[in-house]
Amino acid sequence: MGDYIRIIPIATEQSSSELDYLALKADRGPVDTLLDHLHRPLHDLRISVTDRCNLRCIYCMPREVFDKDHAYLPRTELLTFEEIERLARIFIRWGVKKIRLTGGEPLLRHGVEQLIEKLARLQTPTGKPVEVALTTNGALLARKAQSLKDAGLSRVTVSLDGLSDATFQRMSGSQLAVATILKGIAAAQAAGLGPIKVNMVIKRGVNEHEIVPMAEHFRHSGVVLRFIEFMDVGTSNGWRMDDVVSAREILERISGQYPIEPLDPNYSGEVAQRWRYADGAGEMGVIAAVTQAFCHECSRARLSTDGKLYTCLFAGAGMDLRTPLRQQDSGLVLSHLIAHAWSHRTDQYSQQRHMVTSAAIHSKKIEMSYIGG
Repeated sequence: MGDYIRIIPIATEQSSSELDYLALKADRGPVDTLLDHLHRPLHDLRISVTDRCNLRCIYCMPREVFDKDHAYLPRTELLTFEEIERLARIFIRWGVKKIRLTGGEPLLRHGVEQLIEKLARLQTPTGKPVEVALTTNGALLARKAQSLKDAGLSRVTVSLDGLSDATFQRMSGSQLAVATILKGIAAAQAAGLGPIKVNMVIKRGVNEHEIVPMAEHFRHSGVVLRFIEFMDVGTSNGWRMDDVVSAREILERISGQYPIEPLDPNYSGEVAQRWRYADGAGEMGVIAAVTQAFCHECSRARLSTDGKLYTCLFAGAGMDLRTPLRQQDSGLVLSHLIAHAWSHRTDQYSQQRHMVTSAAIHSKKIEMSYIGG
């Protein structure tokens, strides 16, 4: 294990020597791992490559808000693939080991395979390849799975919130058939983009009746199904605690049909509680960001579509990296900004949700479509 470092508070205008020092610390690679104020390391980077989506899921981009008149970001405000690669290199020097591409719907970004190729060539300072994964709604996955694999993508996670067309279409705000998503999952498996994970967001009164049918469908399939509590991300999804189906209730429904046993986490900071079916039918998981928060182990930074750094899924504001990036600085400023943002990070919104007022819960937060889930 390498040593951990903490960047101390420094003045707004740093001398050249101070910035050189920060950059050298980042370049030392395996010796240093950046810690935030609560001693959490920076290991994961989520990059939103587009704010566009071809679905209108009720927990992310509800159609009544993101309607036909919704204005997407102009193309000039999106980070280019070259800009994303440059920022990714700096994040990797600060300890990032895994990159996940998100959106919006990342497969809508033209030529996303080219970006994957660039990122898949990157290595940690110890010479290990950086894992590049992607989260998708699956609508375009069947036609793109093989090209994604050929470009160097490691794994894919697919969102699917119901097995019946009626439930899925209500959750996704679309007329898309479930069969399209299932074909995409099958294509991803055939291409070797596994283990495939399928995320199912549960909203009370809408799709909790499909918890057990989803479990039945993916047993024995090699797919890891993960149930996610409905979260108060952004300010557009009308979140209420009454709409949350808790992890405990989800597990009770499944164990009432199929006995399950707990599994240890795959790694420190894993967000899903892992479970296996006692009869050997595979693995499933629950992500309980509302009722059983895991902020104390969160190691994720998020880069928005327009180049802002967010240190929490529930953040209200981000740090602008696009402006200094496009000012063609040497990289020292960018390295400092990233280190300063992470080392001063104190985010633990989910753990403190029960302590904040209703006004704070519903205060302006960045929408999921800009920074991914």
